[in-house]
Amino acid sequence: MQRQLGPFMVAPIGLGAMRLTGPNVFGPPDNRADAIALLRAAVDSGVDHIDTAQYYGPNIVNELICEAFHPYPPELALVSKVGARRDSRGGVLVADEPAQLRRGIEDNLRTLRVDQLAVVNLRLMRDDGPDAFFDDQLAAMISARDDGLIAAIGLSNVTLAHVLHALRFTELACVQNAFHLANRRSQSVLDECSRRNIAFVPFAPLGSGAASAGAASAGAVLSTPEVVGIATRLRCTPVQVALAWALTFPNVLLIPGTSSMRHLRENLAASGVQLDSEALQQLSRIGDGNHATITKTGGTSP
Repeated sequence: MQRQLGPFMVAPIGLGAMRLTGPNVFGPPDNRADAIALLRAAVDSGVDHIDTAQYYGPNIVNELICEAFHPYPPELALVSKVGARRDSRGGVLVADEPAQLRRGIEDNLRTLRVDQLAVVNLRLMRDDGPDAFFDDQLAAMISARDDGLIAAIGLSNVTLAHVLHALRFTELACVQNAFHLANRRSQSVLDECSRRNIAFVPFAPLGSGAASAGAASAGAVLSTPEVVGIATRLRCTPVQVALAWALTFPNVLLIPGTSSMRHLRENLAASGVQLDSEALQQLSRIGDGNHATITKTGGTSP
């Protein structure tokens, strides 16, 4: 059953395209043809929501998506984000001034060869709370939407205060925050999004990419006795247990990333895993003590 993404309806599991690059989300993939084949296999399997960014590569992921699909299927929702850029060594730098946000949106349109993006997320790169600068950023996003460059606005790496403040000025299609079994610091954000029918899109849903925020690594999350035991009992994989748990929240959309055809199939099959009450009780214990409201932005995923 499809779920809401702003004005769109999409499958619960999409694709995070970040991993279709070289190491550290920088440079080209080892095999360009394989990357394009994976993108096409995902869409052929029902994926209609692809998450990307101009600074993945940079340029690389958008160019791969364009080569794989242009002209695009009408049901395919392309979601990007702005607020960062890469340097010549692959470092992730802040690029979040209002004029930079507008240029970032226009660069995405150019490399993807589209006139409009379904959603663009404003990725916060600073620890500041809602302030006048955040208002200016929101104004740039609203202007881009009003000019027809994007259909809807999202936020990424934000606190509940940012979400509530932004909603005074604009509707939100989605919020992207770090969230997984061992890191539920954004639970209050997820709950608020659920109340308001806003999609919540966890990045690093398997635990990777957020170690500096105090979260466990993917290996640690997936190797916990609870996850392994449930996977064995339900005859699925630990990855599928973690993804299926996230999908128990009705407004969650998943964008797990992979460069492997095997992992793509594994990820997509998670939508068919049914967690019983015993499994849910066991999984609830993993995140005990990690439900506090976040007060600063967290996570290191680009």
